[in-house]
Amino acid sequence: MNDQQKYLKLLAKQFPTIEQTASEIINLEAILNLPKGTEHFISDVHGEYDAFQHVLRNGSGNVKQKIKVLFKGRLNQQEMKQLATLIYYPEEKTARTISQLQSKAEIELWYQKTLIQLIELCEFVASKYTRSKVRKAMPQEFSYIIEELLFKSSTISDKEDYYQEIIATIILLEQGTEFIAAMSYLIQRLVVDHLHVVGDIYDRGPFPDKIIDTLMNYHSVDIQWGNHDILWMGAASGSAVSLANVIRICARYDNLAILEEGYGISLRPLLTFSDMTYADDSNNWFKPKMNVKNQEYSAEEIRQITKMHQAIAIIQFKLEGAIIERHPEFDMDSRLVLSRIDYSAGTINLNGRKYPLKHHYFPTINPKNPYQLTCEEEKLIQKLVTAFKSSERLQKHIAFLFQKGNMYLTYNNNLLLHGCLPLNPDGSFMQMQISGNSYSGKGLLDQFERELRLAYHKKDGTKEVHLDMLWYLWTGAVSPLFGKNQMTTFERYFVEDEETHIEKKNAYYHLRNNSEICKNILREFEVDPEIGHIINGHTPVKEKIGESPIKADGKLIVIDGGFSKAYQKTTGLAGYTLLYNSYGMELASHQPYSSKKEAIENEQDIVSTIRVIDRELKRKKVRETDNGKELKKQLIDLKALLNAYRAGEIFEER
Repeated sequence: MNDQQKYLKLLAKQFPTIEQTASEIINLEAILNLPKGTEHFISDVHGEYDAFQHVLRNGSGNVKQKIKVLFKGRLNQQEMKQLATLIYYPEEKTARTISQLQSKAEIELWYQKTLIQLIELCEFVASKYTRSKVRKAMPQEFSYIIEELLFKSSTISDKEDYYQEIIATIILLEQGTEFIAAMSYLIQRLVVDHLHVVGDIYDRGPFPDKIIDTLMNYHSVDIQWGNHDILWMGAASGSAVSLANVIRICARYDNLAILEEGYGISLRPLLTFSDMTYADDSNNWFKPKMNVKNQEYSAEEIRQITKMHQAIAIIQFKLEGAIIERHPEFDMDSRLVLSRIDYSAGTINLNGRKYPLKHHYFPTINPKNPYQLTCEEEKLIQKLVTAFKSSERLQKHIAFLFQKGNMYLTYNNNLLLHGCLPLNPDGSFMQMQISGNSYSGKGLLDQFERELRLAYHKKDGTKEVHLDMLWYLWTGAVSPLFGKNQMTTFERYFVEDEETHIEKKNAYYHLRNNSEICKNILREFEVDPEIGHIINGHTPVKEKIGESPIKADGKLIVIDGGFSKAYQKTTGLAGYTLLYNSYGMELASHQPYSSKKEAIENEQDIVSTIRVIDRELKRKKVRETDNGKELKKQLIDLKALLNAYRAGEIFEER
């Protein structure tokens, strides 16, 4: 028996009769002719859970757009805003609306009107999907009722009383609020078919853990890892240097709560160590950037965070130096900063020039061996590594990132890549030696991903080598996630002269304005250069000074516009998202999100501007997508099985 026959016999177990096989062929052929589903692209959310939730709920303006199309001429602008807000926050908005109505009759009338609107809108957004797909998306507790209401025939009037009675009974049984919520969440689910997260879920904002929880429950999602994500992935994998970076950033941005409250990681050992080791007057440069919500911190709490910040920063610089020394192939000797300090004079030699240090109190550094951890630091790091690896919730979240994530993704003729493809100034692909082999372009990113996955899964003595490579992805010059020649963290803490803070961007960041360069990159990843796009995050677009997120005649789109509040002063807005549906591709820019309370009470939305990037001449169908290609392969196999049944080569099981 040849391989084809063996495969068909296995397929026959799933489709054991001619009728079932033919039925599946008919089903798939029909699906291929449906409109392409809507893809939603989001990037650099950096722990800003509330803003992320709002953009997810409104589908980057897609919900409101559907309302405008369906109810044009029937609802005024205010009524449309009210309906949209109800769909975003159904429980809260329903409760607020009901509290403002005067009588039971008014409440029942509002429920009736609202339920009819939601049913009509849901029917509209469900129209481009199969009934089976819509059924699977329905909340189980109301699935029968919703299916009856959505798929009623518009040509048969005999059952109109039946449908009206369903709505009346929902209200009578006081299930109106629950049914409104069920319909609203179904609409949210149907306006977006698939979500792409183009990196950097972690750091800066307070609730990356809640964002991961949301993504784990999302119906269809992929993730392209960002540089901040791989830090957390490294910390969870046992990388001491990644862990030190994670804690330092959390301390710097007043966000240690994510570790202690979000992931149950005790920082008591770090607090005890820093309190015993560092003097109170030695660390003004390590005071955290305070969040508005935490302005009520006591002086003692600020003192503790500051000392913890200082202690973990020095440990980080030591651990980084040790990696650089054991990996000469990283070509990072210039970052051996602790070796360049004159500890008696309080100066540092950088690029052949001496600079005074802001302070030079280093109680744990041995000038003769500056990268050696003290016994106390060694014990501290061991405790912290164990704590990170023992956090059940963190390990669950990182496992999800590995399951759903990649270094890059090609999807429906788009290349999704968080940072950059490292380029030389002439536009050629930068090369890097890894384990004696030279890699560049797509091959380099593939090798980086292999290294990252080995760092997570390996249990033997080679694990450290892969963990070191993971750290390189955070800070190395040929890292597609970093995209700069160096990371000047030490200088920003210790050297006043800002010329030492400069981090030169990779050539990619000015060459990406060239459409031919972008087309060459698309070819490297086997994406059609004429119709494809590169979609990046990572570098906030400074729209307030005229920078455009659309580059190279539309070949490249940058969707990091500053979701993180830390960037919004320089970007002038609060992020971009991208929508790609059967009609084309649109870029949405967002104004800063104030609060959930403001959104509910004042129907305040955050989508400000939508720009068309590409408009399809003919509405795109499923058959033209990557999913369509897979369905076509399935059809070939199913038709082969059908022929085998009819030729008597395989017998039906009845």
